[in-house]
Amino acid sequence: MKALSSPRILELGEDFYSPVQAAKFPQQVLRFKNTHWAEILGLENDSHDFEWARHLAKFESFSGNIQTPLALKYHGHQFRHYNPDLGDGRGFLFAQFKATDPNTGLEKLYDLGTKGSGQTPYSRSGDGRLTLKGAVREALATELLESLGVNTSKTFCFFETGESLDRNDEPSPTRAAVLTRLSHSHIRFGTFQRLAYFKETENIKKLIIYCVENYYPQLLTHADAGSPEQAVLFFRAVMEASAKLTAQWMMAGFVHGVLNTDNMNITGESFDYGPYRFLPNYDPSFTAAYFDQTGLYSYGRQPTAVNWNLLQLGHSLEKAFDDFPTKDILEDFGDIFISRLYENFFQRLNLKLESGTEVGPLFSSCFEFLVSTDVGFEQFFFDFFGGDNNQRWQNSPIKEKYQGELFEQFLTELKKHDCKDEALCKHAYFKNSKPCTLLIDEIEEIWKFIAQNEDWSIFNKKIDQIRSFRGIYKLFL
Repeated sequence: MKALSSPRILELGEDFYSPVQAAKFPQQVLRFKNTHWAEILGLENDSHDFEWARHLAKFESFSGNIQTPLALKYHGHQFRHYNPDLGDGRGFLFAQFKATDPNTGLEKLYDLGTKGSGQTPYSRSGDGRLTLKGAVREALATELLESLGVNTSKTFCFFETGESLDRNDEPSPTRAAVLTRLSHSHIRFGTFQRLAYFKETENIKKLIIYCVENYYPQLLTHADAGSPEQAVLFFRAVMEASAKLTAQWMMAGFVHGVLNTDNMNITGESFDYGPYRFLPNYDPSFTAAYFDQTGLYSYGRQPTAVNWNLLQLGHSLEKAFDDFPTKDILEDFGDIFISRLYENFFQRLNLKLESGTEVGPLFSSCFEFLVSTDVGFEQFFFDFFGGDNNQRWQNSPIKEKYQGELFEQFLTELKKHDCKDEALCKHAYFKNSKPCTLLIDEIEEIWKFIAQNEDWSIFNKKIDQIRSFRGIYKLFL
């Protein structure tokens, strides 16, 4: 493997991170590697696992890159309670690269960050480790979200480390892993909150300049660096990216589970997959985390949660800029979210959405039907991909559920819209009778084969299935 760029994070200095050392693991057994994204980064696609282990389990630095791992500093609201004792407690930023984004064709900054790489000054009482099951779950989540067109971090690789861990939320002792995550940015809303907490107004301005230069370069010519005008443009860009991401989650049937401000970054990229779930069927009150007893982060409340988190980010920027118009900017969140939601709805159904298209009746009739039945969320969008013309729904394994007044209303509206891309409807994926899903029982079954039989074939088969339809939802981005 070889590195191709110098790290930009070092420009910020140690007000923003703490140099740390990686844990030393008894074993480094490579269980998953993402060769596709390794090639995009310009890293050699070395077939020898020891080369991956050297850099991504023993964490020997890439030449010309970050020489000592950096645990980033941040605070955050957790279930709307402010916590000043956060920061990278079991991970660090290990390397940065410049590479061409395959979706946009633009050069972007990419981070390699870890999860489960050992204790840091911010570990509190934690051991700094990750369970192997947690690594498996995150890899499955990122792979499926990428195939569904969601702007997500990528699981770059994970290694089993030979350690045993005690956890309250799964049978223990359990196996351990260290995971490397590929993201556009590890700058979180909570990064700004920490600076505001300590009244570091100049560092807030410094961080905005860094973010604009590296993540929103299109804003560079519109305002002076560090100016109030640049801060406004930056906040609006983050708001728009976050609204877009939220709409993607909703139309992917995805429930993040822990939408704290430290789990949202400034590029509108989904990351940090703990107690996530995918909807079995449409249910706005569906909650992913067993400890979210009030349903604060339920599926239907995700737009509200993101809007609230943006409000906290805006309040942090207010510390550095007088009369910062947080609430004025956030007044546009709802309209942007709804617009993106409608666009993603039509893209999921592969329908034409031209200027002047009346969206509301089809959208409303669709979800009025879904909320009245137990039709699988993913099965529904699979059956009606391309509209009514393909008649796939009539051969669906759940075709008997497609009946009643609400369904007929939906079908009437559906027939008013044409398929956008007939070729996509002929993809091999749609020769199946059922779509690829990732419900909690499926994840548990995959893990059972690993834990009880040391059988990784079911996991690998699932990854292959998820990747088999990548590109169908490319316009979903």
